[in-house]
Amino acid sequence: MNKHLKNINFRCGLVLTAVVVLAAAVSFFWTPYDANRMDPGHRLEAPSFYHLLGTDQYGRDILSRVMVGAVNSIFVGLATVVIGMVAGVVLGLIAAYIGKWADESIMRLSDLLFGFPAVLTAILISAIWGPSISNVMVAIGIFYIPVFTRLTRAVALGIWGREFIEAARASGASEWAITFRHVLPNLLSPLIIQATIQFAVAVLAEAGLSYLGLGTQPPHASWGRMLYEAQTFMEISPWMCIFPGLAIAWTVLGFNLLGDGIRDNLDPYML
Repeated sequence: MNKHLKNINFRCGLVLTAVVVLAAAVSFFWTPYDANRMDPGHRLEAPSFYHLLGTDQYGRDILSRVMVGAVNSIFVGLATVVIGMVAGVVLGLIAAYIGKWADESIMRLSDLLFGFPAVLTAILISAIWGPSISNVMVAIGIFYIPVFTRLTRAVALGIWGREFIEAARASGASEWAITFRHVLPNLLSPLIIQATIQFAVAVLAEAGLSYLGLGTQPPHASWGRMLYEAQTFMEISPWMCIFPGLAIAWTVLGFNLLGDGIRDNLDPYML
């Protein structure tokens, strides 16, 4: 058996995330019903053979909306991690390479960004440009920049002091060549681990912001928005909140376990 698959966290996380990704992929081609089609004659129906997860207050099929909501969550997670990672890696490398005033300025900027949580940033952006999923992605992505900046800086500083860097200098390689040929490749493992864990946080953050009305706008499906709409009907139709809530918990747990498994597999001190 592959050494990576021997790790129980990696195996469980891979299975959980694969189910979410598969549901999202299938929803591009097929869902049991149109996720936005209203059918007042079948509103608030309990799970049955015709509607496996029941229907909501408008008669919309909950399974179809959960599948479509998976696409939204994965897209937001990917976009926000890419925003935070690209900007954070660039700033972290500059801070580690130049040092002095550049390092101090970038670290203070990171402290400033840490002072504005994703929710507060989303509220600020929504107040200016209005609530939308793109504004949520920008808000969460900005919040991730200092996370990746600090990680990149810390790891890069350790790499710059290694023997193979001195050997590269002795061979005549320029500082920028060393950065791209030696420092950046050695950053990949911690960045992949951090990105996987932050992906789970992004899914949870998007659901929370959509619940507050700052993210995905109706009639488009979003797990957080589905929970918001379900709160009025919890006593008579508990399935309306149970299944979107389980989808969020399933996805967050899956990516957290996957991140832990990747860390255990890639960190030589964990072997």
